Amino acid sequence: MAANGEGLTSQGYIQHHLTHASVCNTGEGYTLASSKVCADEGAGFWSWHIDTLGWSIFLGLVFILTFRSAAKKATTGVPGKFQCFIEMIIEFVGQSVKDTYHGKSVVIAPLALTIFVWVFLMNAMDWVPVDWIATLSSLIAGESWETITSGQSGVYNKIVPTTDLNMTFGLSFGVFALMIYYSVKIKGIGGFLKELYAHPFNTPWLYWFNFILETIALVAKPVSLALRLFGNLYAGELIFVLIATIGLYQLPVHFIWAAFHLLVIPLQAFIFMMLTIVYLSMMSEKH
Repeated sequence: MAANGEGLTSQGYIQHHLTHASVCNTGEGYTLASSKVCADEGAGFWSWHIDTLGWSIFLGLVFILTFRSAAKKATTGVPGKFQCFIEMIIEFVGQSVKDTYHGKSVVIAPLALTIFVWVFLMNAMDWVPVDWIATLSSLIAGESWETITSGQSGVYNKIVPTTDLNMTFGLSFGVFALMIYYSVKIKGIGGFLKELYAHPFNTPWLYWFNFILETIALVAKPVSLALRLFGNLYAGELIFVLIATIGLYQLPVHFIWAAFHLLVIPLQAFIFMMLTIVYLSMMSEKH
């Protein structure tokens, strides 16, 4: 899909690439439509972004099968390059957990590894040129080349799951649920509630103030976790789409921005992983 195709404006091109393929109830049963149509029909919360779900599940399977293959082929002898690479990732994540998490749990290290690799793979989809998958999806759906380049394509496929606020909030709510679970497990219901109303000022007449303060701080953790990842990746994808509107002269600029993303993509996965470990460590400590 070319931004300078006949009948296709830059605005329409950008909107097409930022629109999800969704399943929603438009009043006549569930149907496949764009996220814009679902919003216009008032489906709102009850719509499913199937491109986000599909790509995130696919990349999760890539992670699982890749590491499973490395584990099955692991040898105590001289390791190959692939095994060395996997071991470096595991050691890096393991050391990060050891330095940051001060509780005792066999789940934290595998959880951190899963978050880091999975979020990295989802972020890495930003390196795929914006037109490749969109055009391929339209061709597979049977649309003609003229329909695609004229901006009349009705096929949507947004391939970077972490540019979807639903995905980042889904991840952060999962972390939030684990935070509550570990806090209650280690401190008990009474200890968890007491930290909400008796910290930082252990004075009865300030319990109401403590509760408001601590509740806001608790809720802010998953919200900031989700918005940070979404904001950075969405902005990066939007710039890729804007670069694509240049047309034939986009390649040098595209490669420069893609090179910059060599830092952004792993860094955002690392930040999400580290904040998860820090939050779980904080909830595991008794005050």
